[in-house]
Amino acid sequence: MAFENLSSKLQEIFKQLRSKGKLTEKDVQAAMREVRLALLEADVNFKIVKSFIAAVTEKAVGYDVLEGLNPAQQVIKIVNDELIALLGGAQSKLTFSPKPPTVIMSAGLQGAGKTTFCGKLGVSLRRQGRKPLLAACDVYRPAAVKQLQIVGNNFQIPVFAREDSDNPVSIAKSAVDYALANGFDTVVIDTAGRLHINEELMRELRDIKATVRPQEILLVVDAMTGQDAVNVAEAFDAQLGIDGVVVTKLDGDTRGGAALSVRAVTGKPIKYIGVGEKTEDLEPFYPDRMASRILGMGDVLSLIEKAQQNFDDNQARELEKKMLRNDFSLQDFLTQMRQVKKLGPLKNMLGMIPGMQNLKLDEDQLDEKQLDYVEAMILSMTPFERENPSVLNSSRKRRVARGSGRSIQEVNRLLKQFEEMKRLMQQFSGISKGRRGKLNLPFFKN
Repeated sequence: MAFENLSSKLQEIFKQLRSKGKLTEKDVQAAMREVRLALLEADVNFKIVKSFIAAVTEKAVGYDVLEGLNPAQQVIKIVNDELIALLGGAQSKLTFSPKPPTVIMSAGLQGAGKTTFCGKLGVSLRRQGRKPLLAACDVYRPAAVKQLQIVGNNFQIPVFAREDSDNPVSIAKSAVDYALANGFDTVVIDTAGRLHINEELMRELRDIKATVRPQEILLVVDAMTGQDAVNVAEAFDAQLGIDGVVVTKLDGDTRGGAALSVRAVTGKPIKYIGVGEKTEDLEPFYPDRMASRILGMGDVLSLIEKAQQNFDDNQARELEKKMLRNDFSLQDFLTQMRQVKKLGPLKNMLGMIPGMQNLKLDEDQLDEKQLDYVEAMILSMTPFERENPSVLNSSRKRRVARGSGRSIQEVNRLLKQFEEMKRLMQQFSGISKGRRGKLNLPFFKN
């Protein structure tokens, strides 16, 4: 998970501050030394670290803070505020041309994830009520056009490509003309990348820019390249002029230093972050929410938005009715579990819940494979058994165990935990009063 190491270290530093009660200037400076080390280990640019620590220290050693009722909390608030400022202050949204089509051009090095980003952005734009068109302008990388067509097909976003031309500038111009003639209000251009920055690449991108006049030029950088991502951003901005940055593969980078540095070094806002392979794993970048995640205070708003995107309203209403009637079946549980899986890795979801980042769950306590095992066991039951689990006798359980490749003990554990879950639902719905239940989700091992 992004910023995992930094987050855990900052939380430990702040825990020590809280334990002191009254703080002295020496306490604050000692804590800032630890924060400095944590940021440097997270691969944050050293100049950014230096200015960040100086700004926090200057505000934190003031009389009002150290003599206040809760100095530790005030220091943490100062760190949070400075972190938000470092990340850009406020969300920077895409801008759209008053006269369609709006042209959004992606740029970046090869392997940064531009093609996948274009597809995910198309899905995001469609959710906003727009009609996007993807333009395949990478004519150099083998099968690049085919890859974008596959991405577009998977995401059900139309793709414009020209087999009769190997001129990216001409293709981009034709794509815009096609969009104008066919009612597409947004064109997302997938451009070629290189393994390194060279004049040929930049000249081509400048020619596309001059021809189609994009409303937004978004630089896609790989978070896992660390400080190289910052260097790439500086070079592209100097030679092309970018409007924003997209940081991909944050889910694979536990340090996160690139995201913290790129905004401060280039002055260009981060507009999106990629945290996984699914369409919903492209997230708008909110500096305040990211700062909250880093400091272990959660990100409930993003979690709610993910749920709203992935949960079916009709199913949710029907599920609520069944809960109130105490009519919740294993089939209902399977449906709900599949929706939860769409939200992304369980570890990432826990990081969005305030306080949950502090839980030190071992891999065997939070094993996402358990979700697949549970699904296999439920699918090995007949529809009648899913609706009426009480009919599962010894012979039926053996059949379910064989069909799912699990043990009878695991089948029994699933059924026991399901009954406990139903009792808890009774308690919350008011059907059963005065009982105490314990929730043991089947994907958490006991």
